[in-house]
Amino acid sequence: MKITRNNRAQCISLFRDGNFPPLIYLWGLNSLVMKQTCYLSLFLLFLHTSCTEQALLSGKLELPPDNSWASAVYLIQPRSLDEVAAGYAGQVIDSAAVQADGSFAFENLPDSPQPILLELAVQQKGERFANRLDNENPETDNYFPVIWKNGEQLEVAASAKNFQSSFSIRNPSPENAALLQLRDIRLEAYQQFLRGRDEEGHDAEQLLGEEKALLNYQQALMDFAENTDHLLPALTAIRWVSPEGDYERVPEFLVAQCGKWKGEYPGHPWVAQLCEKSSREQLPVLKGDQIPDFPLPMLSGDTVSLYQLLGERLTLLDLWASWCAPCRRENRDVLLPLWERHHDKGFQVIGYALDSSEKAWKGAIEKDGAGRWLHASHLQGDDAPLMEALRLQTIPANFLLDKEGRVVAKNLHGTELAKFVEEYLEEGLYIGK
Repeated sequence: MKITRNNRAQCISLFRDGNFPPLIYLWGLNSLVMKQTCYLSLFLLFLHTSCTEQALLSGKLELPPDNSWASAVYLIQPRSLDEVAAGYAGQVIDSAAVQADGSFAFENLPDSPQPILLELAVQQKGERFANRLDNENPETDNYFPVIWKNGEQLEVAASAKNFQSSFSIRNPSPENAALLQLRDIRLEAYQQFLRGRDEEGHDAEQLLGEEKALLNYQQALMDFAENTDHLLPALTAIRWVSPEGDYERVPEFLVAQCGKWKGEYPGHPWVAQLCEKSSREQLPVLKGDQIPDFPLPMLSGDTVSLYQLLGERLTLLDLWASWCAPCRRENRDVLLPLWERHHDKGFQVIGYALDSSEKAWKGAIEKDGAGRWLHASHLQGDDAPLMEALRLQTIPANFLLDKEGRVVAKNLHGTELAKFVEEYLEEGLYIGK
């Protein structure tokens, strides 16, 4: 007999109200009836246990009084690494109605002898897609990942308005405890670095500050992935570093994560997908790599290979454009004083512009006082060949190269760039000394 959630209450009521024959009444019957009574007693005991058994995945949801949230919790299964923490991507495999007391329970869990990642989500009323996942604000994001396998029981609780930040698991497994820890790290990093920042209407200095803030936020998640012993929480952290899948600024992190997990889980499909993403042919030139010796059309009209332009000790290859406000600010406030202070110590700067207008390019060089160092451009705008060779999409970007053309640092700006150059040259932190 299969006991479902719909008839549990009914069967418990039958047992409690005495609608089955009482044992006293049956005691005087013949031995056959007595045997039947024993069987019936055992059956009733089994029936009562089955009726009161808790669902494998259940919990309580606090709904706000404004009636703005749907009275349901959705169970989503990501089918690939790219679908983890991705809106409108994972497969909705079950939904659970939220009862008047806030309780809910799922019935259709997947058959999985090995741990898998699932996501619980809530939606506001009127939302058409049950697999919409918010990734804008960890304080209010509407989903949370959990790890489950056959036979495990999960009891959770959360508030609909602050689903991710309020999510809790009763007696979590080590893997789920790691996910809760990751959530706390993400929330704290968001509050410290990203909360209250507006991407629109900022000047050049603020735009560079926002990029630095984002990198600081991402670093907290990357540190977790590097230090945890649990695969699925680490993969969640990787996806939370950039739900959009943009790792251009942190490619070394992807390469390191592939190296860490492919030895421990060589057959896991998500690890294979991670290692595909970390292929050096797809990522920007990495720290420690040799930069391509690319021919550059110079401001002077000559075409010269990059290696012929390298400084005696350290070279900054700066990718910029006349229309890039942070780039222009860096020309004036950072690169100019750096070049004047350190050029005679073997420091060189090569500017490569993503301009399509020669007039705009030359005008920006003159206005910024940047004519002291070397400049090149194919004048092909966003289709600049050097950007393709370096596998880049975003500026401002830079590479610090030793005298051999090896990348010793990347994407340093402002005071961090100045400090690196000074230490590298003054304290002998350059390769080969």
